[in-house]
Amino acid sequence: MSATNQRKDVPKKVLITGASGLLGVAAIERFVDAGWEVVGVSRRKPELPSGRNVDFLSVDLRDQEKTRVAFEPLTDVTHIAYTALHEKPELVAGWSSKDQIETNNAMLHNVVEPIVRTAPNFQHISILQGTKVYGVHLHPIPIPARERDARKDHPNFFFDQEAYVGEMGATHGFKYTALRPQLVTGPTPGALNVLPAIGVYAAIRREKGEPFGFPGGPSFVWEAADADLVADVAVWAAQSPQAANEAFNITNGDVFEWRNVWPGIAETLGAEARPDTPMSVTAYLAENAAIWDKIVAKYGLRSRNLRELIGQGDQHADFAFAYGAPAGPRAFVSTIKLRQAGFTKAVDTEISFCTALQSLIDRKLLPPASK
Repeated sequence: MSATNQRKDVPKKVLITGASGLLGVAAIERFVDAGWEVVGVSRRKPELPSGRNVDFLSVDLRDQEKTRVAFEPLTDVTHIAYTALHEKPELVAGWSSKDQIETNNAMLHNVVEPIVRTAPNFQHISILQGTKVYGVHLHPIPIPARERDARKDHPNFFFDQEAYVGEMGATHGFKYTALRPQLVTGPTPGALNVLPAIGVYAAIRREKGEPFGFPGGPSFVWEAADADLVADVAVWAAQSPQAANEAFNITNGDVFEWRNVWPGIAETLGAEARPDTPMSVTAYLAENAAIWDKIVAKYGLRSRNLRELIGQGDQHADFAFAYGAPAGPRAFVSTIKLRQAGFTKAVDTEISFCTALQSLIDRKLLPPASK
């Protein structure tokens, strides 16, 4: 039997880093759905919406020695879905931070190196990027941005990580895929996810008898990517020859404007959409943290402090809403390459937002729509 056939016959086992994050949770669910053996890795154990359990390792990927000790026994790993991300407390400022770039690069190295040493059938890694690879946080980008338009005119660990897995793959015989989703949303708390912050904002406004107006800045049209859709792409990429050593933009397949989806969000959350109320979500939630504690007690929500629930989603919401900005981000990406490679699934963005918020309500992380 040839080496190629031997590799194809090996049971599929994926190591998912950043397992408690927005994309990590989605990836675990989707790979399990597809029949894969899964090992999740993060500092805290993920809480899956499905309630399922998977093998889990609590590891801080910044610690090289502890990561080596944890990963060297995983000799049967065939794939990695790398969704781990280190963000600084000041979210947007950290995107250009040399220290943040160095930390994220070191984390990836700490994962890949013990696996390639001890897992003889390791075949593929997916890494996560985003529109910052085009410089969207710094300057206008082409419309639509195509994968070939990546701008290397600014420091960005996305470039370093893609070069690293490409070089390591050429040396050790594995492939990589770089996934570039737009604004990612889903039902995971405590992550880089605007939706829990929106849910808390709505709950506090409702509790105080204040209008649930859109708190952002100028009107603009954007795209988003449902976390489950991105995870579906990761499962596809792990097995598709068309995904080998390629980068793909990912969106739901439609566009949206925040004010147009706001009424649907309001209905899901039991709030009433009202005229715009520009404000910093970050500042408002900080000022009203005690009100949130009262809401938790009033509705018997699962004990979770505000920061554990929203993560850095409040800061991300201020950026995503263009609060205080002269204009919203001009960020449209082409998904033609992904579709031509064979992945064609699409999601309605407004339904995606509302479904994720309803999941948070159903799991008693947000209050019910009816008082």
